[in-house]
Formats: sequence, structure tokens, C-alpha cells
Amino acid sequence: MGWKATVGVKMAGGGAEKLRCPSVAAVARSRMRPWVLRATTTVLLWTCVMQLTAVGDRNNGYLMVSCNGGLNQMRAAICDMVAIARYLNVTLIVPELDKTSFWNDPSEFQDIFDVEHFITSLRDEVRILRELPPRVKRRVELGMFHSMPPISWSGISYYRNKILPLIRKHKVLHLNRTDARLANNGLPLKVQKLRCRVNYASLKFTPQIEELGRRVIRLLRQNGPFLVLHLRYEMDMLAFSGCTEGCTREEADELTRMRYAYPWWKEKVINSFTKRKDGLCPLTPEEIALVLRALDIDRSMQIYIAAGEIYGGKRRMAALTSAYPNVVRKETLLEPSDLMFFQNHSSQMAALDYLVSLESDIFVPTYDGNMAKVVEGHRRFMGFKKTILLDRKLIVELVDQYNSGSMGWDEFSSLIKSVHANRMGAASKRTVILDKPKEEDYFYANPQECLRDPNLLRTS
Repeated sequence: MGWKATVGVKMAGGGAEKLRCPSVAAVARSRMRPWVLRATTTVLLWTCVMQLTAVGDRNNGYLMVSCNGGLNQMRAAICDMVAIARYLNVTLIVPELDKTSFWNDPSEFQDIFDVEHFITSLRDEVRILRELPPRVKRRVELGMFHSMPPISWSGISYYRNKILPLIRKHKVLHLNRTDARLANNGLPLKVQKLRCRVNYASLKFTPQIEELGRRVIRLLRQNGPFLVLHLRYEMDMLAFSGCTEGCTREEADELTRMRYAYPWWKEKVINSFTKRKDGLCPLTPEEIALVLRALDIDRSMQIYIAAGEIYGGKRRMAALTSAYPNVVRKETLLEPSDLMFFQNHSSQMAALDYLVSLESDIFVPTYDGNMAKVVEGHRRFMGFKKTILLDRKLIVELVDQYNSGSMGWDEFSSLIKSVHANRMGAASKRTVILDKPKEEDYFYANPQECLRDPNLLRTS
């Protein structure tokens, strides 16, 4: 193993040239004192031994992963894959991001995340490479690898007993689906801690995204406190969920056609009325306007909309903007030129909203999708920042009673407050439901193994 290093050497004319560091043999031929020679040789040999040892410790093979879904679905998956790679002592290749989902975002990992920071910040835990070494890459190009989707919500024993033998056999394993492939509960503490370390320390966005996020936050802070409303009322969400409350007949038909156009959206025939009553629809702009008023959110507070284009446009936003005139979004705070390079890159736009959501005084998601859950957990990690977790099933029941005139405003407001008094993102124990992992509290929404004692936070 050889090293190539360069050093600047000052020249008589004030210039400099780069010289290669001498090899051990060259050092031996120099006129250095014996103790300098011995020290130099020892350092070089020790460095070589340490690097070889590090590689030797992770010799089970290589793990390639292709993430699926939106930004936060992929973010959680990346954390899981790092933990799995560390546990199996394999080399992880920088994950490939989804480019075939509904959003068709062509972004690579390094377009969204600081790849150098990701690799170097975890080098004491797991070996991560940008790409396969040339000889291994040739094997993959010849089809000499194994590709598969791991079983969802699996424990570590599955990866030890089923996945590790495949890696040892094939040397390269490609996991082609990564969402929710690691269990919420029942994992070793060191695995849970590593998932958090990746999420909260190693997955930094690129400097460009971070700087733009800071600029948006500064603009908002200039005008006082702000609430981030993750208003999941985009066309794709409504088409996928089949929720059409408040839509015209033409809009409902358009959403249905869109749902049938995407074969991987399995559910086609949906009763919007029943689904809404069960609390399974994102709240409408009209519903959330009533809820914010009932919770006594100050009318003057800035409401930052963290979402894509709202379906129905100004007509559907009218109730919210009437109740809260300071409704803003990144497109209204920034110049078009600021967002030019983010156009048609939904994950990069979502990354910007993620940063603003973390720093908001209040975060309110109207649907429990991946961003809502991951931001909720991140805000818990930051010190249990106020996150209002809405009880949608009860809300739509109360809203319908209020709108029908069978309930007055004072009663409506009182009930909304009482229902959500203990749903503000405070410390709570993660729910465990044996054999029903999808119904458990999501690890990334409440990573309790990684959170500081909330009592200490209140007294510090």
C-alpha cells in the first residue's frame, strides 16, 4: 500500500512547488539522524497496519442499496441501512436514491446530502465508499451479485441469519427496497443509537440547501414567531388517498383518473366519506383553519406552508388566508432565481421545508406521512419542540358538528384544546404492538432511546 502526499516548499523567488513525500526507502537513504529515521518508519508502518486492520474488520462483503419513496422515507431508510451494514461488518456503498417514483426526481445522494460529511462522520463505525472498487464493480457488471428486497420490519436476527450468509456467498448484495426494513422495537440499544447518530449528525444537507434554509428562517424570524403547517393537500396525495372533501365533482373525477393512471397505487375504489370519518384523510385547508383558531393560534402569526402546490389553489386556501393573513411559503419569501436550481427536484425542495420545519416555533402536520413523522422525531431530539399531533378522526367529527350548527364555537374550541393538551410532542413511551409493526409508533417519530431526560431539559 502506498501513499501519495504533497507539501508546499518555499523557493528563493517566493514561489512554491509541490514535492512528493519520500518513501520509507528514500528516508533511509537520507542523512537523517537514526532516531528520526526510526520514528518516521514506525509512524508509516503503524499507519499501514491500522488501515489494513480497519479493512480487515469489514471483510464480509459489500452492500448496495436502492432507496424508494420520497425524501424522508429515503432518509429513514439510509439510517437503517447504515445500522445494518455496521452490524454485519460489510462495506456500504453510498445509497442510490429513487428516481422512478411519482415525483421523478433525478437527484443523486450528493445533490441532497453532504456526501463527504456522511462518509467521514461514520468512519469509526462503518466503511462507506462512494462506489464499488473497480474489480468488484466488474463482477457486478457481469451480474455476479445478488439482488432482493428484505422483509419489512425485520429484527437484527433476520439480517444475521438470512442476509449475512447471502453477502458471504455472493460478496455483493443489492437491497432493492429499503423503506421500513428494520423493526421499530426489540433492537439492541447500540443499533438504535446508531440510527439516531446517522439521522441527526451524519445526514446533513448540502451547503447550498443549508444556506438557503438559513436564509428562509432569517426572513421569517425578522417578523416574529412562525408556525410551519405541513399541509398535505397536494393533487397526488388526494388522488392516492381518495380523499375529496370540499372538491368539485370535476376535481373528484380528475383525482380518480389520476389514481387509476398509476398501477403501483394498489387501492382504486375508495369511499372518501368513510375514509374521512375514520380519520384517514389529510385535513382540508378549511378544517385546519378552524383547528388553529380553536387552539388560539394568534391571528398575526406567520403560517409557513411546507408543501407542494395546494390542490384547488386560492379557492381552497381562502378560509385559511382569511383567518391568518400572514400565510407564506418559500416561493413568496425567496426570489425565483433562488429556487431556479431546485425546480423539478422535489426532494431538494422538501429538504428546504424540512430545515424550516425543524426551526419553527410550532410544527403542525395535517397528515401522518413520512415527513410529519421524521420531523416530529427530530424536534423531540432537539428538546421536545412543540409539535401539535392532530387527532383527525375526532377533529372531523367536531368540525361537522360545528358546521351543522349543532355545536357552538366555545364548546368546539374547548373540546379541540382538551383533546390536544397532551398531543404536543412531549416525552412519551413508544407504543409496542406485537406482530403488528405497522401499527406501532414509528421509531423515527419517537426515538426514545436517543432522547435526553425531559425533566433535565425543563430544569437546565
